Amino acid sequence: MKKTLGFLIVSMVVASLSVAAQGASAIAPYRALSPAEAKRMLEQDKTAVLLDVRTPDEYAQRHIPGSVLIPDYELAARMGKELPDKNAPIIVYCRSGNRSRNAALRLLQAGYTRVYDAGGINAWPYPTETGPYAR
Repeated sequence: MKKTLGFLIVSMVVASLSVAAQGASAIAPYRALSPAEAKRMLEQDKTAVLLDVRTPDEYAQRHIPGSVLIPDYELAARMGKELPDKNAPIIVYCRSGNRSRNAALRLLQAGYTRVYDAGGINAWPYPTETGPYAR
């Protein structure tokens, strides 16, 4: 009887730790935004980061004002330093939506909790600007 009770208690503790570990490693959900939703979020939440994951040349040709440039191929190396707050809202965009989706998923997998994919600048109906990125 004591062995059975001890086994049950150990089993319950192990099961509880397993559930807690799964909850701690859960990835936040992927969320896409329309241009209007992205614009509204940027206007309403001044802590939001607008992340352009295109190349420097693409950025220079046309970008959304206030965006931060981290090309998708540099994201893994630079996200920790340049995006230190994993709970800050991050709105990602690229040219057509493919790179922004992949970058958003990588950020979520890295533990960022409020990542939004705004798709491509090609669908952005609001003002844009030209010029090289200046940190």
